[in-house]
Amino acid sequence: LIFLDHIPKDFPKLKNDAFLRACHGQETNHVPVWCMRQAGRYLPEFREFRAGKDFFETCRSPAACCELTLQPLRRFPFDAAIIFSDILVIPQAMGMDVQMVAGKGPTFPEPLKEPEDLLLLQPKVDVNKELGYVFKAITLTRHKLDGKVPLIGFTGAPWTLMAYMIEGGGSTTHSKAKRWLYRHPEASHKLLKMLTDVIVEYLLGQVAAGAQALQVFESHAGCLGPVEFQEFSLPYLRDIARKVKDQLKESGQDVPMIVFAKDGHYGLEDLSQSHYEVVGLDWTIDPRSARERTGGKVSLQGNMDPCALYAPKERISEIVKKMLEGFGTRGYIANLGHGLYPDMDPENVGAFVEAVHTHSRHLNLK
Repeated sequence: LIFLDHIPKDFPKLKNDAFLRACHGQETNHVPVWCMRQAGRYLPEFREFRAGKDFFETCRSPAACCELTLQPLRRFPFDAAIIFSDILVIPQAMGMDVQMVAGKGPTFPEPLKEPEDLLLLQPKVDVNKELGYVFKAITLTRHKLDGKVPLIGFTGAPWTLMAYMIEGGGSTTHSKAKRWLYRHPEASHKLLKMLTDVIVEYLLGQVAAGAQALQVFESHAGCLGPVEFQEFSLPYLRDIARKVKDQLKESGQDVPMIVFAKDGHYGLEDLSQSHYEVVGLDWTIDPRSARERTGGKVSLQGNMDPCALYAPKERISEIVKKMLEGFGTRGYIANLGHGLYPDMDPENVGAFVEAVHTHSRHLNLK
């Protein structure tokens, strides 16, 4: 079990619970909206704050993470905040070196090459010691939010983290990581299980620190086929949700969980029965078909094409209206089908948020 030095109980009262209500499929006055990567390089204040600072050093500063989490909320009436951090803090906690290289992205100077390299990883991670800086950032941010909106914590999923740890960075084919699945299935499961154990403890630590919802990013679902997904991704996604929920139940806590498997549309039915309250969708899925295929078992989140934000504001409004009509206004959280890109105009992000609120209020009146 996770014990922080002190479990903070004196958080400010939540003023806008639309996001949490939507996670549970309850009625809301308007459709709640937030954006993946809403704290990011599209904001001039973000670029200014981050200038000249090492990325992971920023991640390890609770005050910096808090400031970056709050920046977008000063500009836009988002219905949720997501803590500023990175999915690769977990491989770091397990003893791997990860650097953020300008123009290249996250880089592992020494990726895992063969199964025996698993011996170099820290099998049991003390999350409070290794990732306590994330917990501190969550607690601080939760206080500074002053109950404005709920705070989301997150993690990368086991397969996505495994792919990074073997590829040594981003990849279009993930052929090195997939080679493990076909050539070293036992070692692959061993690594995925190790990651799952750390992730469960990490998510419980985030809740203890004040996270009010949790999102699991399976960003590399798209390079798996349905068969590999069934064997190497889905069981671990299910395990994470089940184990986190079982532990939280003991302390009477109910924290909604979101699973986002990018390009994993082949797994939609399975994902909707994997113990998550919300299934996040990328932009390649039709809203009505997603509703049909998930059979009302879960709330849905997504899924506007991020590139639609390059459109003129009137067009953004039309796209949002159509999206809302497709999903319906209940059990739905508006979002993009992936994160915001650095060259996006903040004004268009504002137009997106406004369109979601305005159109969904109108639809609710009908």
